[in-house]
Amino acid sequence: MCELLGMSANVPTDICFSFTGFLHRGGGTGPHRDGWGIAFYEEGGYRDFRDPHPSVDSPIARLICDYPIKSHVVISHIRQANVGQVRLANTHPFTREMWGRPWCYAHNGQLEGWESLPLAFYRPIGDTDSEHAFCFLMGELRRRFDAPPQSREVMWGALHELCERLRRLGVFNLLLSDGEYLYTYCSTKLAHITRRAPFGKASLSDAELSVNFVEHTTPNDIVSVIATEPLTDNEDWIRMAPGELLVWKDGEIQARFNATGNFAVTAGFNSTS
Repeated sequence: MCELLGMSANVPTDICFSFTGFLHRGGGTGPHRDGWGIAFYEEGGYRDFRDPHPSVDSPIARLICDYPIKSHVVISHIRQANVGQVRLANTHPFTREMWGRPWCYAHNGQLEGWESLPLAFYRPIGDTDSEHAFCFLMGELRRRFDAPPQSREVMWGALHELCERLRRLGVFNLLLSDGEYLYTYCSTKLAHITRRAPFGKASLSDAELSVNFVEHTTPNDIVSVIATEPLTDNEDWIRMAPGELLVWKDGEIQARFNATGNFAVTAGFNSTS
């Protein structure tokens, strides 16, 4: 299967350290040789890089490591193809516009019966189950909400409901963002870590690289990283539960849904912000 990498931060932050370990799994320490991509939200804009070749050998991936793009939200994906050819059109992350924002999506897993998912508005460009599910998801949200709802919790609840529906078709691990919030949904495997003061050292599991975050941060920085499998071997990552949806902003969890339907909002969150 594929692997996912995401970041949410309260200050513009580069993801070079985590991405360095992640790209080694794309044909080096892992079997995910069928393409990779990464998307950045920065200064109100959006840009992405995608390549249908293994990330471990990709000159574009090396550019990302050498060019510290600073962003509040990042989504990345390395692919091990199951459905659809190995080509650029099938390379994650995928993007669609909704409510005047670019929504970015990456999926890890494989679905059964995905061809029957109704497409209300968006159409896939490639031929993967992942992109079809994305078009279904976005179309359903747009059908239910023709404008951003005043109560964000209502939309979040609808997103969780739709993710649960897709999970019933197979494995559906998700990263999704509109540039303001990062949504992470776990079907089988996702883990996260939040780094804040006092910062310490971290060592990658897939590459011989360590960093002392004290040298690169301020005491007010908060940076959360989400990955299919933990990227470091000396930190305590938290594994998400199956059926759990986390809503992130500025490196902090804003809301949490679980498979039993329970919903919690963190203290101080303003639903109309």
